[in-house]
Amino acid sequence: MKKIVLYILVLFSIFSCKQAESEDLLPEVDSAQKKEQFGFIFQDFNVFQDTIKRGDTFGSILETQNLGDKKVYDIIQKIKDSFDVRTVRIGKAYTFLRSKDRFHALQYAIYQPDRGNYYIIDFKDSVSVSKITRPVSFKKRTIAGELKGSFSEELRRQKVDPALANKLIKVYAWSIDFFKLKKGDQFGVIFTERYIDDTIYDGVDSLRAAFFEYKGKMIYAFPFAQNQGGKLDYYDEEGKALKNFFLKSPLKYANITSRFSRSRFHPVQMIWKAHKGTDYAAPTGTPIMTTASGIVEQTGYTAGNGNFVKVKHDRTYSTQYLHMSRILVRRGQRVTQGSIIGKVGSTGLATGPHVCYRFWKNGVQVDALRLKLPNSQPMEKKNLPRFKQQIEPLKWELDSVANL
Repeated sequence: MKKIVLYILVLFSIFSCKQAESEDLLPEVDSAQKKEQFGFIFQDFNVFQDTIKRGDTFGSILETQNLGDKKVYDIIQKIKDSFDVRTVRIGKAYTFLRSKDRFHALQYAIYQPDRGNYYIIDFKDSVSVSKITRPVSFKKRTIAGELKGSFSEELRRQKVDPALANKLIKVYAWSIDFFKLKKGDQFGVIFTERYIDDTIYDGVDSLRAAFFEYKGKMIYAFPFAQNQGGKLDYYDEEGKALKNFFLKSPLKYANITSRFSRSRFHPVQMIWKAHKGTDYAAPTGTPIMTTASGIVEQTGYTAGNGNFVKVKHDRTYSTQYLHMSRILVRRGQRVTQGSIIGKVGSTGLATGPHVCYRFWKNGVQVDALRLKLPNSQPMEKKNLPRFKQQIEPLKWELDSVANL
């Protein structure tokens, strides 16, 4: 009897081990398939996900689902008014939801042209298309602190999209050289971020207010439209426009290596002579911007200037950009402030890659860094009370974080 009981126990042990072993060998359900996406429970389907590759068409990826050439053609003809299959782009995601039986019949195809929208093509009964736009929400966020390194490093530390830095650089392009912000300088920024379905981060949306400590002074920025539905410009706390007629520099990041001088030792000619411009060093190929809107007056090459562009802005002001590796505009072309007109180089008399920026006022070359230039779109007096009222809570919030 004992032998029989022992035998049964051994058999039960073997069966249990085998069962556990077989359970270990069962394929795990992908975590993505346990989730609900696009309104579907993925674990109810056989799911295939990929992105559009070079050479793919919507038709060619459908053909991988054993539909047959004629059926694919009929499908495309049927949905063409609701979904233009020619708009599919390389790198965009698509998902096939197929039956879980051995046939893996295609039931739904989902194409995502961007994070905020997707198309569902339903193959179950008659083929139909639905375009879904995901709800977008906006969340206000405030960051502040003291710089321990560059502003970009500070944004990384606070886990902020680098796009915010680009927005701020554009706003402060006329008043702050971000290369000259120092360790210990304070800053504060109020901005909004976009979220899709309240959970998917979709980047920085808008800048609501900011301040930077620059050369011992607090420089504020507040967006304001002087007319209902009009263009937003940025103003300081007194209502003075931050945007000047000219950019402070022809490069996005300024690194001055030589200033305007009546007498400077020329590093190539080895003689003392006037240097009627400001040199900004940068790697070869760095984009050069025109500092104000105008008409390209001259382009060309000389032994001293190398490749150059000269822009006439109005009857009073002109600017010139020297030593380019490439010229990207033509004579007579109209350019707007910030337009890329060439690339940094070292053509002509130059010891390294840089742009020599020259400035004319009434036909006389002057030092652009010492010139007091006019602001654009000044605040109208009638709008000042409304502006002050609008910025009051924003300034209070910025001042509060500055004093923490």
